[in-house]
Amino acid sequence: MARKAATPDARDPASIGPDELNETEAAAELARLAALLARLGRAYHGGDAPEVDDAEYDALVRRNEAIERRFPDLVRADTPSARVGAAPEGGFAKHAHLVPMLSLDNVFDRAEFEAFAARARRFLGLKDEADTRLRFVAEPKIDGLSISLTYQDGRFIGGATRGDGTTGEDVTENLRTLRGLPERLSGDAPGLIEIRGEVFLRKADFLALNQHQAEAGQRLFANPRNAAAGALRQLDASVTAARPLSLFAYAQGRSSEPVADTHSDYLDRLRGWGFSVNPLSQVLESAEAAERFQADLALQRSSLEYDIDGVVYKIDDLGLQERLGFVGRAPRWAVAWKFPAEQAITRLEEIRIQVGRTGALTPVAVLEPVNVGGVLVTRATLHNADEIARKDVRPGDRVQLQRAGDVIPQILGRVPEEGVERGEPYVFPDHCPACGSKAVRAEGEVVVRCTGGLVCPAQTVERLIHLVSRPAFDIDGLGDKSIQEFHEAGLIRTPADIFRLRPEDLEGREGWKETSINRLMRAIEAARTIPLARFIFGLGIRRIGETNARLLARHYGSYAAWREQMQAATTVGSDERLALGSISRVGTAIADELATFFAEAHNRAALDELAGLLTIEDEVAPESAALAGKTIVFTGTLTTMTRPEAKAMAERLGAKVTDSVSQKTDLVVLGTDAGSKAKKAAALGIATLDEAGWRELAGVAE
Repeated sequence: MARKAATPDARDPASIGPDELNETEAAAELARLAALLARLGRAYHGGDAPEVDDAEYDALVRRNEAIERRFPDLVRADTPSARVGAAPEGGFAKHAHLVPMLSLDNVFDRAEFEAFAARARRFLGLKDEADTRLRFVAEPKIDGLSISLTYQDGRFIGGATRGDGTTGEDVTENLRTLRGLPERLSGDAPGLIEIRGEVFLRKADFLALNQHQAEAGQRLFANPRNAAAGALRQLDASVTAARPLSLFAYAQGRSSEPVADTHSDYLDRLRGWGFSVNPLSQVLESAEAAERFQADLALQRSSLEYDIDGVVYKIDDLGLQERLGFVGRAPRWAVAWKFPAEQAITRLEEIRIQVGRTGALTPVAVLEPVNVGGVLVTRATLHNADEIARKDVRPGDRVQLQRAGDVIPQILGRVPEEGVERGEPYVFPDHCPACGSKAVRAEGEVVVRCTGGLVCPAQTVERLIHLVSRPAFDIDGLGDKSIQEFHEAGLIRTPADIFRLRPEDLEGREGWKETSINRLMRAIEAARTIPLARFIFGLGIRRIGETNARLLARHYGSYAAWREQMQAATTVGSDERLALGSISRVGTAIADELATFFAEAHNRAALDELAGLLTIEDEVAPESAALAGKTIVFTGTLTTMTRPEAKAMAERLGAKVTDSVSQKTDLVVLGTDAGSKAKKAAALGIATLDEAGWRELAGVAE
């Protein structure tokens, strides 16, 4: 007899492995991780009592990155690949970084490291691995708290936490208590420089601190990273001073003048200025050397006097770093190689189905609790019906479990048991467990999807959760449980209903007191003014992640223009539809999703209702940007830089890059064999430049 599908968990934040996802399934997987990562991000970066350890948070981020590397069109607003840290807390003044403090992509083996190096070479147009210009600096990845230190005329004038990557918390007075922080830079120093580093507690200092906490009857810290974060974020600097924090400097933000040609030279400058720099850092010439360094450091890991969770590898040449730039939240010129996963064996108790905001039905394994590397694991992904069949896992089986990157639970397969009768094979449901609508599997896909649409409560609630998440509308106090509660009570059915909530709607509800109600009302009021990119992101349109939302916002500039153009783009073959699909890195698949969204009358009505309650800020390139507001097309073969590099350069200078020439195009850059686009530019009277002219306009020396 076939086993019946279990009912879904309500917003159970189960971790999901990245293996063998197709496009449809990947969208659902990313959606399910979004709310969990938003909450963990606030706890991880914004306070000294995170809900999970540092390794678990980091590995969940890697899960999102792994999916997004395979499916770049699915990048969504609340993914860690486009979010760094959390917004600063209210107890500290805000500090805007002169150069954003972004994060790193992760790799876990030599093949992934070589793929990272290959991507950099392709972007730079380097021919092969034998090119000696591409060497690396390896630095142990300290498990601490990232900070930025600003020096003016050689004197320390301020410091801040990473925060959300662009704005952190001003913790200047606390940083002044660090014995390893120079108040004045020794020797020659630029007029203005941001120096990045990591504040951490050594293992011995951590043990002594926890012993002191225990003797004083106070709570113990979970790990050195949490203790360091808590110490640095004390409102009373004397508390920080009482904790023996250490500092390693390792990176540069803004500098008023060049200080080195290579990263290794920069580390030497840091030492000369009086900073502590990790003595294990090395310059390496190849992926083979990086693999050896990784293995050697893994053997030393337990004996080091501080915690590390991997090694950071940076391309040494600072000129190449500048050319490579960033993609999303991470540099193209650096990567973190993390230590291997841990494994365990446990029992698969049952399989439950979760329904994502796009309707995808995702199977989740409910496990007999097992400790894997210090973390109690109770859930793991089973990806899709095909994956369940391929691994032939059934409720009751013993299974091998892995926490990828030390954390993310994945089922590797079944562990046979002699003499034990197995249960029946799991039968994947053909109806949605949340609303009863038919669940179908489109041709060529592996994901089964609910056809209920807006009548499906699971999808409606997930979309609302997505909308209030930190990278979207960022409504603090309106979490998963509250959305579910208010939806069931009829208080929130549509996005606009959020902005119609009144204090009296919440009075008398369990868990809602005057303080929490007022805080939520303030957060909702603050969210009434929102940048266009975050507004688009928050709508939860399939394939429109944070990166694509920013591309759309920059291209159309204002909500009114975007709304008008998207409506017109619903007509196949229209100029607006062709223009949408020609935006660099958008393409036809994303254009189709947008057109599908705007073709539905109920979507347009909900959108207009929401927009009518908000102030949506225009997305305007800085006036100081050399090409602010210009639309540029690159065509033909470029010989001194790759096409991706040229496009990235144009976008950094404020330009919009498209792939087709029209009357709205301001400039066409002609490489060799330019072809039809060059002819069309000439016919329309559009200005053109050859590659040398483009380099001159962009201010790039030969």
